[in-house]
Amino acid sequence: MSFYFPTKDECSQHNIFPGVNIWTCSVDKMMLSYVELAPHSIVAEHSHPHEQVGILLEGRAIFTIGGEEKLLSKGDMWRIPGNVKHRVVALEEPVKALDIFTPIRDDYR
Repeated sequence: MSFYFPTKDECSQHNIFPGVNIWTCSVDKMMLSYVELAPHSIVAEHSHPHEQVGILLEGRAIFTIGGEEKLLSKGDMWRIPGNVKHRVVALEEPVKALDIFTPIRDDYR
C-alpha cells in the first residue's frame, strides 16, 4: 500500500443511497470522491456545510442545485457552496463522477 498512490480497493467505500456508491481519498484539507450511480438511482435532496465541485465522467443525470435544474452529460461540471440543497437523478445508463470536498467529510472517511 502506498500513501501517495492509493488504489480504489484501499479507499474508503460507502453506499450513500440505493444504487449510489462512492470511494474517497483525502489529505488534510480536501477530499476526492469517485461516484458510481446505477441507472435511475437518486441522490436524495440534501445539504452539508462542505463546499463541493465535480465533473461528470460518464452517463447523463439531472442535477438540481439551489432550486436550479439542469441535464448534465460527460464533461459537464458543477459547484455547490456549503449548505445549498442539491439532488441528482441518474438517467437510463450508469453514471460516473468525481467530486472534491473541502473541508473533508468525516462521514465519508
